[in-house]
Amino acid sequence: MAKLRTDFETLVSAHSPELFRFAMGLCHNRDTAEDLVQETFLRAWRARTDLRDSKALRAWLYTILRNEHARLYERQRPDVYDPFELPDIPVRGYDTSAAAFATRRALAQLDPDYRDPLLLQVIGGFSCREIGDMLDLNTNTVLTRLFRARKFLRELLGEQVDQEVAS
Repeated sequence: MAKLRTDFETLVSAHSPELFRFAMGLCHNRDTAEDLVQETFLRAWRARTDLRDSKALRAWLYTILRNEHARLYERQRPDVYDPFELPDIPVRGYDTSAAAFATRRALAQLDPDYRDPLLLQVIGGFSCREIGDMLDLNTNTVLTRLFRARKFLRELLGEQVDQEVAS
């Protein structure tokens, strides 16, 4: 039993920070992101015997988290909140600079079809093939969505920079 507990603690400590960053990118709410990460680990631990290849653990955890996020909105209507508002309590490792705020605001305007692959690549470090497997897309579709997401962000952030310089 102690070995199982140690294994679980190792799993959590190794993957919590990056899963939390991904969850924050999905829901923009600290409390919800923490709940999503906890539920992800709970489901992963309960289904650990279903994991066939330990090399796919990270992708498996990200997939569970994405599914938990989707389930959250199936079960209830989310509370209305301002996605552009910074959290009241700074989260360790959560950049509260003006540039980061502008980037998060621009990301919130992206359609999830474009935002999810971008977050999986930037935060998760997954390859286009891995992202395609996780989102059930072919690699060319992933590449196109990444290109369009970056283009949209450049245009939007460029406009914001131009407006700041003009004022």
